[in-house]
Parts: sequence; C-alpha cells; structure tokens
Amino acid sequence: MTETTVGIGGAAESTDMVLNIGPQHPSTHGVLRLRLVLDGERIREAEPVVGYMHRGAEKLFEARDYRQIVMLANRHDWLSAFSNELGVVIAVERMLGMEVPERAVWTRTLLAELNRVLNHLMFLGSYPLELGGITPVFHAFREREELQTVMEEVSGGRMHYMFNRVGGLKEDLPAGWLGRARHAVAEVRSRMDVYDRLVLGNEIFRGRTRGVGVLSRETVHAYGVSGPIARASGVDFDLRRDEPYLAYAELADTLKVVTREEGDCLARFECLLEQTHNSLDLADACLERLAGLPQGPINQRLPKVLKAPEGATYVWTENPLGLNGYYLVSKGDKTPYRLKLRSASFNNIQALVELLPGTLVADMVAILGSLFFVVGDIDK
Repeated sequence: MTETTVGIGGAAESTDMVLNIGPQHPSTHGVLRLRLVLDGERIREAEPVVGYMHRGAEKLFEARDYRQIVMLANRHDWLSAFSNELGVVIAVERMLGMEVPERAVWTRTLLAELNRVLNHLMFLGSYPLELGGITPVFHAFREREELQTVMEEVSGGRMHYMFNRVGGLKEDLPAGWLGRARHAVAEVRSRMDVYDRLVLGNEIFRGRTRGVGVLSRETVHAYGVSGPIARASGVDFDLRRDEPYLAYAELADTLKVVTREEGDCLARFECLLEQTHNSLDLADACLERLAGLPQGPINQRLPKVLKAPEGATYVWTENPLGLNGYYLVSKGDKTPYRLKLRSASFNNIQALVELLPGTLVADMVAILGSLFFVVGDIDK
C-alpha cells in the first residue's frame, strides 16, 4: 500500500494551480477556453485557447462563387450578420468598379446601424447578467425584438439576413416599411434610459467594474484592438468617420465617435451604451433621407456568371465589435483565389494576456464579459 502526500501547510500554498475556464462558460458567448495559472485567488498567467469552433471559412470562400460567399461571410459574428456581408460585397464592387444605386447605399447604411443596435443590446443585457443582475437582459431582448421584427420583414431572416448582393440589395423595401422602422426606432429609444438607471445607476455594478481590467492605449495599439473596447481606452478611431464608406460621409453631423479615457470595464460598457444611442440617431437620419429619395433601382443587373477581374483589394468596415477586413485576391474566375478575413474579436481577445495577470479570479468574469466578443468571430 502506497501513500502519497499531496501537500502539507505552506507547501500547498506555494504551488501554482492551473485552472481551465471553459471551453463552455456562461460569459464566453461561445466555446472559448481560458488557461489560467493561479497563485491563490490571483491570476499569474492567462492564455486564451481558441479554435474550438473553427470552420475554415477562409478556405470555404475559395470553393464558392461571389454570390455564395455572402452566406459564409455573415456567419462568423452571428450578432452582426448584415455588417459582415457588407465587406464582401463592397470588395467585389470595388474590383468591378461598380457604382451602387443611391437607394441601396442609404438602405445599407440604415440596416447596418440597426444591426449595430441589435448587437450592442445583446451585450448591454448579457454583461450585467454575467455579474449577477438578471433584469437588464429581459429589457434588452424586448428592445431587440422590436428591431428584429422590422429586419425580418425586410430581409426574411432573423440572424443571417442574406440581404446584401453585389451591386446593391436583394430587393426593394416593402410598402410602408419605413414608417414601421421609424416607429420601432422610436420605441427602442424611449426605453433606453433603463440602462442608465438600472445598470449604470447600480452601485454594485459600478463597484464590480470601475477600475477593473484597465486596458492601456499602448496595449490597444500593440494587439490591434478596435471598436468600442479601443475607444474606451482613449483611441479615437472610427472608420465611419475617418475613412467613410456607404453614406457615412453625409452623416458626419449626426455621427458621434464615443470615447472614454479610463479604459476599465465600466468605460467599455459606457462606450457601448452611448454608441447605441448614436446608432439610433443615425438610423433616424437614414430613414429621413430614404423617405425623400425618388423611386429607383436598389441593385445593379448582373451577368449570370459573375467574375471579378484579376487583382487584389482590401476592404475594412467598422463592424459593431471593431474593425472587420476582407483581403480579396482574384485570378479572374467566378470564385475568389483567396479571401482573408480580419475579424475584430480575434485581435480583441488577445488582450486578455495582458489584462488578466495580477487580477483576482472574481474579476475575471467582469473583464472577460467587458471585451464584448463573439467566439465565432475569433475562430472564423
């Protein structure tokens, strides 16, 4: 009979413990694994282990034609499907030198901002839930349903809209849709103060997030962090303003780039909330402009077999979670020779290597949830 001594007194306390968070965990929004090295209750090292959901989308792009790749593109960030589609179709249109009808440009801008609000509402509701506050998520899903209804009416889809096409959009807006969309935006805006009062006004929420998980500006630049997470650390960069696409150049007076200097969990939540308010304003401006546009085409007529000319281009857009880029290489065929995807969440999540060491395990969920990522967007 053999006896094994695991640890006595101080010997046990001086031993580091390796703890796996995930690969299934409520605050990971998908299948992510964190490998933590702990010294008691304090994290010494952190390594995000990704790839559990990897589908090889970039390789699949090469076996699909330019109409079919829209279906693949809208799935990596399942909360931002419409915005994901945009990068692909804009890249192909740029290769073709194609002008998109004005109605399509403004409708795309409107739907992109509605999609941004849908994305942000999910995190505005789920982040307090991860910290123990169950009520906000019910409010978030009620507001999401208002907008989901109009998005579903126009596109036929609730998550994967498949509404973008090379040259414009699938079809024109239904009769009376602009009025219903305006009503939905007004309804959501009228109830957004819930997050100011119920979440930001909650002293427990502020105690769990203020000064926790401070991300420096230098780390943001070093890891290529983008979106509301970067802006919460004082990085004043937004492609909608700095490299305008769609109709954003004409919306410069309405567009507000929200920044904070603190770089903590609270600042990231505040950026997300204030950006949601601004997206509702942008949606109203687009609805106003669309109502004044004359009837006309919403897409370009395309040949049966669509081929992009030989060459390469890079298109990036300001997705709800950050910078989303597509590097398209064409050999003149009906399928891309190469289509490289630069997703926002992949870069953003790497910052955990810097953020988590030195913090308590109890703060890990607060920091992880405040990075607002989708695991499909990491793994692609």
